Amino acid sequence: MNKKDLNRRQFLSAASAATLAAAASKAIPAYGNVSKKADKPAILGGKPVRTKPWPPWPVWDKSAEESVLSILRSGNWFRGRGSTVSKFEEQYAALMGAKRCVCTVNGTNALLTALHVLDIGVGDEVIVSPYTFIATYNVVFGSCALPVFADTDPETFQINPDKIEERITENTRAILPVHILGLPADMDRINAIAKKHNLVVIEDACQAWMAEWRGKKCGSVGDLGCFSFQNSKHLPCGEGGAVIGNDDQIMDRCYSYHNCGRAFGSVKATSGYPIMGTNRRMTEYQAAILLSQIKRLEKDTQRRNENADYLTSKIKDIPGILPAKFYDGVTRAAYHLYPFRYKKERFNNLSRDKFLSALRAEGVPCSSGYGPQYRDGLVEAVLNSKNFKRSFTKERLDKYRKEIHYPDNDQLCKEAVWFTQNLLLGTKGDMDDIANAILKIYENRDKLS
Repeated sequence: MNKKDLNRRQFLSAASAATLAAAASKAIPAYGNVSKKADKPAILGGKPVRTKPWPPWPVWDKSAEESVLSILRSGNWFRGRGSTVSKFEEQYAALMGAKRCVCTVNGTNALLTALHVLDIGVGDEVIVSPYTFIATYNVVFGSCALPVFADTDPETFQINPDKIEERITENTRAILPVHILGLPADMDRINAIAKKHNLVVIEDACQAWMAEWRGKKCGSVGDLGCFSFQNSKHLPCGEGGAVIGNDDQIMDRCYSYHNCGRAFGSVKATSGYPIMGTNRRMTEYQAAILLSQIKRLEKDTQRRNENADYLTSKIKDIPGILPAKFYDGVTRAAYHLYPFRYKKERFNNLSRDKFLSALRAEGVPCSSGYGPQYRDGLVEAVLNSKNFKRSFTKERLDKYRKEIHYPDNDQLCKEAVWFTQNLLLGTKGDMDDIANAILKIYENRDKLS
């Protein structure tokens, strides 16, 4: 079969690593014309690859309506007058393989609770990933500590373990790895570094429900794990969050802190409010929604993984398309987002923005993902605040500014492309549509660039 005569589906089935290696070495052309006559791109007036809608999200289970309505009718919406939040906490802890769970109003407050009970505050430093949702380092700033970024591993989209130790100082108290996009970080290396330097590990698993590291659920591998149940998440209730852990005393402090500082378990006192606390409680009707949604979590996770694996097999040999890689310890991903890197030089220097526009025109929703948020003004505003000027010396803040240099993360931010998780709840035919759309753009790269 002549390579120039391959149609889109044949290419995706037939392209081999050996052929690509030859192309990379310039022994043969790098798929200059995959088909004799490529379809006209939709962005130039051609017919889109896909016009059907994608699976919606979130999905409501009508069988759960009575349980939610019964709570609303009862007036017992506060967890102190009901048992629904406690019931969900028990189920979620068991599902995650953790001893305990405390629910909060959202994932951000789960992270704030974890930082507080582990005594991270004024003057401390926390190692975090720069490729993350803004909440991960906002909570560190909110604790009057400094989020110290360790550069990203572009191949995995995760914090690079090789970059962590060089960022540790005498002020470092914790490592806050993020299982971003639902893909596990390298927890073996991270835990080993933490143990060596006597640091705590708080897992930001807000996008990683059911993801696994060596068979253990993400969030249960460090000292504490934090989750989000926001509307877009795999386990949604509009807003919501959770902290999980295995140390009873620490989890007692989590519960007491999130419940206005009231005594709980090992947290004892003669008065009603023995410790400083805040109200971060989840409501009963949120928990009722979660008890409904948790029923579909395993099945949905399996489908996302199957479709993600299939999609990867279809696009990994397209020049310039580099799906995320996994560390050896990853036994399961959650795929809150499906990511790949886009190398424009293999597409006749078609910019990523134009690639995304062309892909959307073919009926495939997509995003460029996170940018270099450490340059968006927020960091400088915090460092210039009265609170931080009181809490840190000028020399220390100036040194922090000078160390904002993360070339690998900068490059990833220029190349990343995301698909949202609901696309992965479709069929293999849906994955074929995504792959065909990407290849169609590749075939027409000379017309689009």
